[in-house]
Amino acid sequence: MKTRSKGTMPVCTSLAVLGLLLGSGCSRSTGRSVTLAGSTAFQPFAEKLAERYMATHAGARVNVQGGGSAVGIQSALSGAAEIGMADLLQLPDEAKALSATIVARDGIAIVVHPKNPVVALSAEQARAVFSGKTANWKVLGGPDAAIRVISREEGSGTRRSFDKLVLAGEALAAGSLFQNSNGTVREAVASDAAAVGYVSVGLVNKRVKALKYNGVDPTNADVANGTYPLARPIFFLTRGALAPHVQEFVDYVLSPEAQGILEHEGLIRAK
Repeated sequence: MKTRSKGTMPVCTSLAVLGLLLGSGCSRSTGRSVTLAGSTAFQPFAEKLAERYMATHAGARVNVQGGGSAVGIQSALSGAAEIGMADLLQLPDEAKALSATIVARDGIAIVVHPKNPVVALSAEQARAVFSGKTANWKVLGGPDAAIRVISREEGSGTRRSFDKLVLAGEALAAGSLFQNSNGTVREAVASDAAAVGYVSVGLVNKRVKALKYNGVDPTNADVANGTYPLARPIFFLTRGALAPHVQEFVDYVLSPEAQGILEHEGLIRAK
């Protein structure tokens, strides 16, 4: 895994920000256009809200882009997007210049292939698996097969939150494979019987199996009541006073209608 000096973004993140800056000239705020960028975990949910909003607000245009939480922060700071999206336990220092609004909450599920007989991991077992200290499924009651760790890339809010919650200071296993979205992590695990990864609870489907963590199923009900500990807020990040049409979209996302859509799609209401 590549290392980087303190205070600099990974090359992939820098390129993503540059691409957003160059590509946003045609999509940035013109008239009633709003651009969101950042969290790939929240991106599909934001796209659903944008579609609904445009269908009910004549003349409005909402453009949703991904790139990861680091891109969301930098895009909001630079003005490349009116709204940055970030899913982090704690916002970094560079985000202090931004206004942060929690628009939803999301659990993180550890997932394996449906044929894997393992159904649960303790916190200690999960840390050992993702750090590489436990390298064979046989140790956990599974098949005699090497564990293949699938992770999000640096700059991902899901990755940062998972590292803090599960790895707790341990380094990710050497040889881990990296994916650029929760969706691609899910598909990588679904296609590999020896793989393990982590995705938003709202993105778990029949193609993967979510494991209990410390004896608790990764459900929204248990995230909401605090029983399931692997969870983080999702932020909208903005800078300065918002144009009326941008504020209108933020208000819509926080409305009972939009919060109900997010809940139906697998997230947890902001309040």
